[in-house]
Amino acid sequence: MAEEVTDRPEAWEVVRSEEPFRGAKTATRVDWIRMAGAAGAEDVARERLEHPGAVAALALDDEGRVLLLSQYRHAVGHRLWELPAGLRDEADEPPLHTARRELLEEAGYRADQWYELVDFFPSAGFSSERIKVFLARGLTRVPDVDIDFERVHEEADMERAWLPLDEAVRAVLEDRLHNGATVIGILAASIARADGFASLRAAD
Repeated sequence: MAEEVTDRPEAWEVVRSEEPFRGAKTATRVDWIRMAGAAGAEDVARERLEHPGAVAALALDDEGRVLLLSQYRHAVGHRLWELPAGLRDEADEPPLHTARRELLEEAGYRADQWYELVDFFPSAGFSSERIKVFLARGLTRVPDVDIDFERVHEEADMERAWLPLDEAVRAVLEDRLHNGATVIGILAASIARADGFASLRAAD
């Protein structure tokens, strides 16, 4: 029975759609979906945010520490400690390539080994956003002068911290970390560590 508990793609009939808003990265759509009911078929409006998706990189060094970056997030009015992460806004760029790029540009590190850690929908009730979190090992620091990227706006004043994985788990359970990809990534990494990460699939 447990093997049957697996998410699967499914698409209900969309009778019509409207797009009230389109921004630089996202758009808001209203779909009228044909739904069956006791009284017959009914067309029901469902709002959704179209999102390109994102990736995050849980960089774990040889001492078992997680790399976290502090960044201001205007939508929630908080400065959050997060994993290096970014939108999948480069056309046709594979998720792993985006994760490699974000780890280098935001944090200044390259990794020799990459693994698929977890893949999730953070707000499936109203958004198409999908986030894939990778585990990055075998880290090498890259000097800022060798990185062809200028950190501006929210990225201009990010702080960096290395937190032992066990301490990161405590920070989650003590309600000190709130970014979704960070919380899920840390807990997944803690579980995966039990067998030395042997159960994870190589990302490439």
